[in-house]
Amino acid sequence: MTPTPEQFRNIEPKICTDCGKKIVEMHESYLTQCDKCLSHVEHL
Repeated sequence: MTPTPEQFRNIEPKICTDCGKKIVEMHESYLTQCDKCLSHVEHL
């Protein structure tokens, strides 16, 4: 079965695992944190 645009509109938004806010994304992403919380993460 081919997905319809209506099915994509009904997908629940991703929620940031740190702050609980909705993650705004424009494409498929495996991130679990919003941009604000990611900016506080130390990069190794």
